[in-house]
Amino acid sequence: MVDQMFTSPSRYVQGIDLLERAAEYIQPLGKTPLIIADEVVWDIAGKKLQESLKEDGLEAGNEIFGGEASMKEINRISEKAEAEGNDVIIGLGGGKTIDTARAVADHAKLPVAIFPTAVSADAPTARVSVIYTDEGAFDSYLFYEKNPDLVAVDTRVIANAPVRTTRSGIGDALATCVEARAVQRANSRRMDDTARPTLAGLALAEKCEEVLFAYGEQALRDNEEHIVSRALENICEANTLLSGLGFENGGLAAVHAIHNGFTALDGDIHHMSHGEKVAFGIGVQLMLEGAEKDVADRYIGFMQTVGLPTTLEDIHLQDASEDDLRRIAELACSEDETMKQMPGEVTPTDVVEAIKAADRYARNLREQNSA
Repeated sequence: MVDQMFTSPSRYVQGIDLLERAAEYIQPLGKTPLIIADEVVWDIAGKKLQESLKEDGLEAGNEIFGGEASMKEINRISEKAEAEGNDVIIGLGGGKTIDTARAVADHAKLPVAIFPTAVSADAPTARVSVIYTDEGAFDSYLFYEKNPDLVAVDTRVIANAPVRTTRSGIGDALATCVEARAVQRANSRRMDDTARPTLAGLALAEKCEEVLFAYGEQALRDNEEHIVSRALENICEANTLLSGLGFENGGLAAVHAIHNGFTALDGDIHHMSHGEKVAFGIGVQLMLEGAEKDVADRYIGFMQTVGLPTTLEDIHLQDASEDDLRRIAELACSEDETMKQMPGEVTPTDVVEAIKAADRYARNLREQNSA
């Protein structure tokens, strides 16, 4: 019999101006942290975090992230952490920076603290990193023995982040319950394939969805005005904590497999964010499941209302050929992908037709609502 399992970070905290109080949460983990951030994030938040930690007696070093969560980059930063004697790793930034920080910490056997500077995806809480090649193509997943020791979200930073990042996170988070329910119906396994999901994982995924529908539109408006409102705070928690625990403990299915399938193609689709590509994948999974009209309208209509992509044109694939769609589908259905967590067998042909159906459905719904 396959066991059930629930995993989570040791601590999650979010609040206004948290960077200025970061030492309170870092000190129990170590005294000589290494902050990993890219050049843009370093100027926006990295210097402030480093100064705050130093003012409170922590000798914080830093390393500029090269931009790709690849094994080459992970090994490079791991060597620096070892050489400088750092005792805790801090990942400050977006998904690829965070994935790299987790991998560096695991390699060096050090605690890791995650400080996302946008709520653009549900990666911060997880005990997995998505690894890419140096050229940016999906490579593999790295699974760890434990989740991050700390996840800390400064809501002032989020309120000043680009609205597109929050919208992208809503797309990623909206997939959480869609996929968790499919995994439950299939009596399948968690994202890491080690155990069956718990009821707690599904409950968190359901709460995540509830919050998105209730506060998503308002949170985006407040983000535009840089207001740290209760609506934005709720979406920060939904995009990060609820979605993160929901996907890890509820499971992934077709949506994220299709997202990874997009890496089979070159072109402008790779200018889209993770959550934007995931959003289109939600429509594809709904078509694979044969979702009834009221269900499909609810999800696709909401995504269109908040400005998430739902058509092939929206993700720059309006000119994709039949062969292009087949390449996406075959990669999405490969042996290591989460498509296997769907109820029943899903073939590449099924996926090709579902992509077409999702595009047609979304175009039709948009036309109806604009008439």
